[in-house]
Amino acid sequence: MSVNKVILVGNVGRDPQCRFIETQQIAEFSLATTERAYTTASGAEVPERTEWHNIVMWRQHAAIAERYIRKGTKLFIEGRLRTRAWTDRNALRHSMTEIHVENFDILSRPQP
Repeated sequence: MSVNKVILVGNVGRDPQCRFIETQQIAEFSLATTERAYTTASGAEVPERTEWHNIVMWRQHAAIAERYIRKGTKLFIEGRLRTRAWTDRNALRHSMTEIHVENFDILSRPQP
């Protein structure tokens, strides 16, 4: 048995980029999750650390994202990891890991 499950709570880094692939709508954007700074028992300071995640939403989730999600929106996301790879014009190999959303909740709206 194996499990591919990701749960994130974070802030949207940029407005969703929406497009259609054939008849299916897709929305892509970044999400930031931040680990708080802390001090270890020995007194060493560990700084705050932010991770950026590439988020992909399909079909009805993409339509909701296009309408309601903006930079700064706080989201709860459940999904799965997908890695895709491609070769560019200069024959350089690239890869990108994305979170493909299965479920999400909007926790707060960005402040105007």
